[in-house]
Order: sequence, then structure tokens, then C-alpha cells
Amino acid sequence: MIGRVRRWRGRSKLAQVDSYTRGTLSTSQWFFAACWGVFPLTGSLEHRPVALALGGALALVSLAQAAVSAPAIGPALDHYLGRGDAPRRGIIAGVVLAVVALGLMAALEAVHGLHDGMIVLSAGYLPIPVGSAFALVVPLRVYGAANAAAAVVGGTVLAVASGNWLKGAFAFGALLVGGAISLLTARPGAWSLAVMWEVDEARSVQARLAVAEERLRFSRDMHDVVGRNLAVIALKSELAARLARKGRPEAAEHMDEVQRITRDSQREMRDVVRAYRQADLQVELAGARAVLGAAGVECLIEGEGGAGLPERVQSTLGWVIREGTTNVLRHADARICRLVLRVAADGGAAVLTMENDGVPQAGPDGGAGSGIAGLRERLAALDGTLVAGPRPEGRFRLRAEVPLEHAPAVDGDGAGLRPADTKGTEGAA
Repeated sequence: MIGRVRRWRGRSKLAQVDSYTRGTLSTSQWFFAACWGVFPLTGSLEHRPVALALGGALALVSLAQAAVSAPAIGPALDHYLGRGDAPRRGIIAGVVLAVVALGLMAALEAVHGLHDGMIVLSAGYLPIPVGSAFALVVPLRVYGAANAAAAVVGGTVLAVASGNWLKGAFAFGALLVGGAISLLTARPGAWSLAVMWEVDEARSVQARLAVAEERLRFSRDMHDVVGRNLAVIALKSELAARLARKGRPEAAEHMDEVQRITRDSQREMRDVVRAYRQADLQVELAGARAVLGAAGVECLIEGEGGAGLPERVQSTLGWVIREGTTNVLRHADARICRLVLRVAADGGAAVLTMENDGVPQAGPDGGAGSGIAGLRERLAALDGTLVAGPRPEGRFRLRAEVPLEHAPAVDGDGAGLRPADTKGTEGAA
């Protein structure tokens, strides 16, 4: 039992909603079987052997309908979500049981074994078990036509068996209502679940596109820096080779130019890579607010942005924000994410805290994957520390602390964070 609770808590909120929807639809089959299939027979059967035998058989068939339809709900829902095939065998078995139940009802009416008109209520249960799964695998117009045809057939059979066309008309209406109930029970929940899964997939695609866009930006920078210089080097080298074959002294000048361009290219390439490896704190804060807001996560930022912190500290904390934001998008199911950036009361360290209300699907170590491990390595280079893990009330916290005493401050007007100053709260949905 404890293991099941842990597995349930380890799932995302969307996975929990998915499991809850499936369980509710499956359990409802037994509820309808008890209320509409068995209960009408308990006090309405005539106390005669034939009536009791037919009523008992009808109750067993009603329970069998629930036993067949409940397992078919999951595959039918997977088919609706585009994940699998329709449960044809379950639906066919449900149709067969519904026909058997209709025959038993007709027999009860023929022997006048059921009084108080309870046959109408029993008739309303006929389309519910098979209709719940059937509604998830066919278009609405097909379901509506099938439900209407079943109501006509069922109402006619019961009217002929009882010799009462008014009762047959009521049975026709009950069959239509039962079919509508099965449709309204299954289809809206499945549609809502499909929309939620599409939104979740869109969030994953957004995260992958962000990574692809960053790679594309880096490739453009490398092309702009190296491509032109390589073309000049190729041209100069070819010209120098031709001059050297002719014994011209200008060949050495061109090779000196090639050497100079090569060194410039190396320097420019190092600058590009260095800029790529450094994260701008202000840009990462704005990016976290925009990306999380687009994903439906309210982002609250407390602090003044750390403009006066040393450059290396800003870059390292920027990487923490980038990785923390990525983890919220990929692994958490959060509604609110709070970022707090401040300087400790003694002014000796900068502290960044990211906390969200969607616990990631991770173990007790707080999801210490390669991203968290890489952050710890970056912080260790500055004698900093990183703590990541779940908190009470379904929250997850990422806390980075970087000492300031050995890091040189950036040039500027001295504006920046003050010790323990967390004013200036900003929020964006």
C-alpha cells in the first residue's frame, strides 16, 4: 500500500489525472450495473420460479456487462488518444451481452414476471456498458445512429413482448437516455484528457525548440566568425602557392597574412565559445519569466537582478537559473515558480533560490542528473554549493550559494544587491 502511494505521488499531476479518469470511468460501470441493472429487480420480481430464474439470470448478465466493459475502457481511451487500437473484442462481447439481456427482459415481460414498470429502468441500463467504450472509438454521428437504432429495436421488442406499446415507448426513451448518459460520461472526460496531453506535449516541444534555437545561434556565430576568414585563408594560400612556384618574393608576404588571419580566427573563435559558455544573469532572469509564463507557470522574481555582483558569479548564477527553468519545464508540473536572489546578511555570499510547487519525478536525491551535477561543478570552481531536493507540501527547491570575498566586482556605478535586500518583487504569469 505504501509503495502504491509513493508511486502515485511520484507521478506528474497530468499522469494522476489520467489514472483518475480511467479509474472513474471503469468504476462507474459497476455503479450503473448495481443501480440500474440489479436494483430494479430486487423488489419488482414476481415470486414465481420462472420469474425468479429469469430475474436472477438478468442480474448476472448485468454484472457480466460491467465485468466486460470496465476493462475495455482503458484501451478505448488509448484509442481516443491515438495510442492504440480499439478494443473490438470487448465491444463485441458487450453487444452480445446486451442482446442476451434484452432477450431476458422480453421473456420477463412475456411471463409478466416484473411489475411496477421497472422493466423501463432496466432497459435504460442496456446501452450504458457497451456504449461507454463504443463512444470513444467511433465518431459522434456513428454513435448517435447506433444508439437510435438500438433504442428502436429494444423498444419494439419489449412492446411486442409485453403487449403494451406505451411501455415500449417508455423503453425506447429509456434506451436513448441510457445511450446519452454513456456518451456524456466517457466522451467529455476523454476530450479534456486529450487536450491536457497536447498541452503537455507542446511544453516539451517548446523546451526542445529552445535548445535547438540556442544551437542554431551558436552555429550562426561560428559561421560568421570562421567562414569568412577561412575563405580568405584559402584564397591567400592559393595565391602564395602560385607565387612560390614562380619564385616571387611576394609569396612570403601572403603567407604572413595567412598566419595573421589564422591567429585572428583563433582569437575570435575563443571569444565566441567563451561568450557561449557564459550566461548573462539579466538575460536568464528575463528568459525564465518569459518561458515559464508561456508554459502557464507564474514566475515571481524577488531581488534587484544582481547587477553589482562579480562577473563570474553572475555567469554561474545565470547557468543555475537556466538549468532550473529547464527542469521545471521538463520534469515538474508547477503552477508557481519563485526566484529569490539576495546577498547574505554578512555580505559574504550571493544566494539564489528557485522553488516551485510541482515536485519532479525523481528519487530522494532530488533528481541529481547530469544538469545538476554540471551546476555543482561550476559552483565548486567558485567554492560555491548547490542543494536541490523536495520540500514539504509538494514543493521543490534549488538553492545555490556563491561566496563573494574572492571574486572581483564588475565595473559600474556600484548599484547592485544590498545584503538581505529582497525588495522589488516582480511577477509574470
